[in-house]
Amino acid sequence: MTYCVGLRLNRGLVFMSDTRTNAGIDNISSFRKMITWDTPGERVVTLMSAGNLATTQAVISLLEERSKAASDRHPTVLEQPSMFQIARLVGDTLREVIAGHDAGGQQADSAFHATLILGGQIAPGPPTMFLIYPEGNFIEASDDTPFFQIGETKYGRPILVRAYDPDMSFEDAIKLLLVSFDSTVKANLSVGMPFDYQTYTADSLQVGQTGRIDADDTYFATLSDGWGEALRTAFDSLPGFELTGDKRA
Repeated sequence: MTYCVGLRLNRGLVFMSDTRTNAGIDNISSFRKMITWDTPGERVVTLMSAGNLATTQAVISLLEERSKAASDRHPTVLEQPSMFQIARLVGDTLREVIAGHDAGGQQADSAFHATLILGGQIAPGPPTMFLIYPEGNFIEASDDTPFFQIGETKYGRPILVRAYDPDMSFEDAIKLLLVSFDSTVKANLSVGMPFDYQTYTADSLQVGQTGRIDADDTYFATLSDGWGEALRTAFDSLPGFELTGDKRA
């Protein structure tokens, strides 16, 4: 399992992903789940993946291979005219890879499924984001659905729903995502550090700030402790429940 989130803000896009691929008593490994293709001044395209590692890596490898040499760019994310067309290309590639498991005698059921978050901008279009399903179909971010999650989504979703603001700064967005990731890590062993993040400023047409939050990051430790203490303080400030002899409806 994994956890990846993409936020659409008024000022641009923010991406964050964990790196855990296996989790067990004696089997924990990490793998980067975020990749970016860019042609400065023309396009920036970022992809995050969750699901079967062999499936997601096959999809990325196919997209990468088609993007290396101009003679091989048929089709490629570097020549598609819009983000919508790239979403179609990525969806078709994902469906092709999953179908290949079935053709090879394997069952293309949930064991080989993957979901993807695709985001970026191609001039002159606006920045946007898509959630791509294993079947290859997809939905686009909107004012009603301004962020996407893939992987282990349930533990970190409440903080996003309550605290997301489309006008927030990139700094506040990363803080919000780190709290969401902290809640997920504490609840599920299959999500783990380090976390990769990236920002994209609307209409800049170049990759923004990128970085990695490691397990020994002092800011994350402070944030995690502070969030836990803030929750305890908020809980203590709520009115107490009174037990009575009467059964409550």
